Amino acid sequence: MIVVATEDFEVYHGVVNELRDRGVTFTTIEPGDEWPERVEVAVVAADESVEVPDGIPVVEADPDDPRGAVESAVATLRGTDGRTVVGIDPGERPGIAVLHGEMVVAAFQVPAAQAGDVVRAEVEDATDPLVRVGDGARLVGARIIDDLEDVPVELVDESGTTPYLGAGARGMGDVLAAVNIARQEGEEIASRTIEPTAGELQRIKDRSREASETNRAIDELLARRVAVGDLTIAEALAEHRGEEAEAEPNEQDSDAREGQGEES
Repeated sequence: MIVVATEDFEVYHGVVNELRDRGVTFTTIEPGDEWPERVEVAVVAADESVEVPDGIPVVEADPDDPRGAVESAVATLRGTDGRTVVGIDPGERPGIAVLHGEMVVAAFQVPAAQAGDVVRAEVEDATDPLVRVGDGARLVGARIIDDLEDVPVELVDESGTTPYLGAGARGMGDVLAAVNIARQEGEEIASRTIEPTAGELQRIKDRSREASETNRAIDELLARRVAVGDLTIAEALAEHRGEEAEAEPNEQDSDAREGQGEES
């Protein structure tokens, strides 16, 4: 059982809420109170002096990071090695799973452009973190890998990582695949250069047409820049509209010159 022993209201409130959200069995005491039996982990405030019985592991909680303290306490409770491994199932909304040992401690599904920020926040204070990225959705995966310059990354064969989803599990596939990816060893990789195929470029053009208010697709040059991560679809459409706006006056001037030539 986890025991929270602190007089720090912020630490108490943050840690207790995190423990409740996870459904973890715990109790709370005031420093100096008698300790209950079968204590497995103690959580105390980082700046507080609390006398803890011998042999009980202690986790110090920062009021600004109660989640981190709870993750450490739960990892200690489960007897895991506590290494942080992040699995990513790439796509337009990648599934992201954060594991400490064999335990899943956090899960996300965010737009691809936000994946790097989410991962960096999760591994910021971790010891020896590792990120494993599935090898599907090549273009998105390559952009995510390139966005994680300061974190060790492995590229994982994601074949068979998406589980069968039964009734009521709709929408969970990418996150569950990310969990399976996190648990598989891959090949260490620093960056991934991908030459977009004609089919991938066409899909980007099709997506731009769907997003366009005028039902117009971007050209291949802009589609290629989207593919390699230089532009988003919205930015490419804005550039495309700007190019069209610049071309229109030139066309009108040309028409006018032709008309004057005919009159003369």
